[in-house]
Amino acid sequence: MVQNKAVIFIFILCIPLLLIGQDIKIDYSNPDNWAALPDKIDNADLVPGNYTTDKQPDSQVDVFFLYPTSFSNKSDIMIWNAAIDDKEVNQDTDERSIKNQASIFNQVGKIYAPRYRQANYAAYFDEDKIRSQQAFDFAYADVVDAFEYYINHYNKGRPFIIASHSQGSTHSMRLIKEHIENTKLAKQLVVAYVVGMPVPASYLNTPPCLSPGQTGCICSWRTYLDKYEPDHVASEEKMISTNPITWDQSSGFSNKKDHKGSVLFDFDKGIYPKIMRAELHGNILWIKKPDIKGKILLQRKNYHIGDFNLFYKDVQENAKLRVDNYLNQNNSSSN
Repeated sequence: MVQNKAVIFIFILCIPLLLIGQDIKIDYSNPDNWAALPDKIDNADLVPGNYTTDKQPDSQVDVFFLYPTSFSNKSDIMIWNAAIDDKEVNQDTDERSIKNQASIFNQVGKIYAPRYRQANYAAYFDEDKIRSQQAFDFAYADVVDAFEYYINHYNKGRPFIIASHSQGSTHSMRLIKEHIENTKLAKQLVVAYVVGMPVPASYLNTPPCLSPGQTGCICSWRTYLDKYEPDHVASEEKMISTNPITWDQSSGFSNKKDHKGSVLFDFDKGIYPKIMRAELHGNILWIKKPDIKGKILLQRKNYHIGDFNLFYKDVQENAKLRVDNYLNQNNSSSN
């Protein structure tokens, strides 16, 4: 009996890895397996403060959006990848990332945000690098399947934007390298906002965006409080780094009047413009504390959670500019 219990215990411990190794495909023809679709009522349709309406139906481009980690199971038996139909995880994803990040793009394009069996947050810190890589590879396989389904069934040759945050960016930079670069899809890429993760300049052939209206390029930033630099940053190689207010490589802090607007603690209260200043500091983005009531109480140094929200309107307006430029360039070349 003791031996049998030991075998059962070992088997239970192995369940997460066994699941990772199974070839179980997600059915992306099922709308339930998408957090956002243009013809589906979802949180990507929402507008902060209801200051305008969702413009996806009239958009000429698509946005393929990959959300950040919302799965952090910490039970005794670690589950390394979320289930595709985990209601708690999906609700958290929808109420946080889809509502506050993906919705940025509903004035710009048709939003496609696939659900994927995301890796547990703990995988970023696990000492067993093989096990953690398995978790990320498993999640990435879903991302690839979703992207291929999107291209084959929804895209129809339209230009598209890649947008992602945190774990979503872990997957999107790999997706760009393995499934967009050096393919015909590269010509359809308007811009990629690969935010919240370090993107090595040497990893991708797609160039960094160096001006506000440039197309076919990558924007990336990681947001920290002025004068704070995490220890690991000093030893990093050169990363792609973008100022999401100026959208260029200028030095010094941006002017507060140039900040288009943040979404802060309450989405329904709308946009807060002219409250942020930002400057590039090597591989990271430094900001001054948001100029809001009670800012003295803000003790945060790492603003990872606000990488998109703090520049909500800035990203939206920039995406519009790049889309307009892309469409003008391609309409001119086709005439």
